[in-house]
Amino acid sequence: MGQQETVATSIAGTVSESISASLAPVDAELERRYPGDPGTRQPVHTVYVPADAFAADTLRSWGDRALRALDEHAPDADAFAAVLGLGDDLAEPVHVRVRAKLEREPIEDLRIDFEDGYGRRPDAEEDEAAARTARLVAEAYENGTAAPYMGIRMKCLEAPVRDRGIRTLDIFLTGLMAAGGLPDGLVLTLPKVTYAEQVTAMVRLLEEFEKARGLEPGRIGFEIQIETSQSILATDGTATVARMIQAAEGRATGLHYGTFDYSACLGVSAAYQASDHPAADHAKAIMQVAAAGTGVRVCDGSTNVLPVGPTAQVHDAWRLHYGLTRRALARAYYQGWDMHPGHLPTRYAAVFAFYREGFEQAAARLAAYANRTGGDVMDEPATAKALSGYLLRGLDCGALDSDEVTRLTGLDRVGLESFAAPRRGDLTLPAQ
Repeated sequence: MGQQETVATSIAGTVSESISASLAPVDAELERRYPGDPGTRQPVHTVYVPADAFAADTLRSWGDRALRALDEHAPDADAFAAVLGLGDDLAEPVHVRVRAKLEREPIEDLRIDFEDGYGRRPDAEEDEAAARTARLVAEAYENGTAAPYMGIRMKCLEAPVRDRGIRTLDIFLTGLMAAGGLPDGLVLTLPKVTYAEQVTAMVRLLEEFEKARGLEPGRIGFEIQIETSQSILATDGTATVARMIQAAEGRATGLHYGTFDYSACLGVSAAYQASDHPAADHAKAIMQVAAAGTGVRVCDGSTNVLPVGPTAQVHDAWRLHYGLTRRALARAYYQGWDMHPGHLPTRYAAVFAFYREGFEQAAARLAAYANRTGGDVMDEPATAKALSGYLLRGLDCGALDSDEVTRLTGLDRVGLESFAAPRRGDLTLPAQ
């Protein structure tokens, strides 16, 4: 090789060193506050079941009821596609995958509810329910019947129910520890959070439990439920939800939008309380921006229109739920609430259609980027990150198969993950 040509510069090397030193605190702050997505599976939904209704067969029961609804109201692929407006190319693959999902894994994330869905009960009754819930959850993980994610929604930390919420949380976690330890899929939800100080209090509770049981610090995370206007905008005009994420000290795993409590807080009439109301869009947009890059995921709310009754009524409810779910997915809300077994067919139909109809284009774009072959779209590293994330989410929920993704992209899961989660400032092509 020839001698390397000297390139002329004007700024002394000491200037760069000085700037790096001055920005070192900022570098550390970026790493602490914006670690990026954790790279773990995000469930497509959260199902809420009141604590007194939760049983060992709840997951299987929901799947069976959803399958019966399909058999009764849309017995084949063409009928289901006609209700939802699916094209001919999607009708059969979506229908087949929905049925398979309901048979194999009907619920991805189950939250056993001790709050609104359970209400106020005598202390002895809630104590027993919390202990029973811990026992059933532990047994489900032990025998392989658990959902990928399971946990409880405790009562909030407002004064009237604070002690009760803390006690239920303690009984539940203590019961899990007694049964063998905390499962990897454990999820806790803190509802009706209004002030960042309530998040700080939750952190303190979990710290004390971890110390008492000899757990690794930070082992237990939790979701923050956004159900009040004050949780979005503080009296000084700042975004309260951003403060909450920081107050969680790395323990926050998600922000869950509460459609009906939040709408009522703003005075929205009951007939117009929905996840596509402008007030809902505003709240979720702020949640989304506040959470971006922090590793905290945003979850959409639910619909209270249940697919029950005569077939025509069920079809109307299905179309509504399908449309709301597709709308949320397009806005990058990849998770939502489901309140009834009849919502499961349309949840999975919407999710599977979303990933399958865009699959080939996304795969082709990522393959062109990875192979440096170009194409009809000039993609950047950030877009490659989004494309690979899209494919990984499709794989995780069952919308896509690993063989077909590898065939069209030339990448296995490890390869996809290398594009989906680059380090900050390292948005470049992986080594060939």
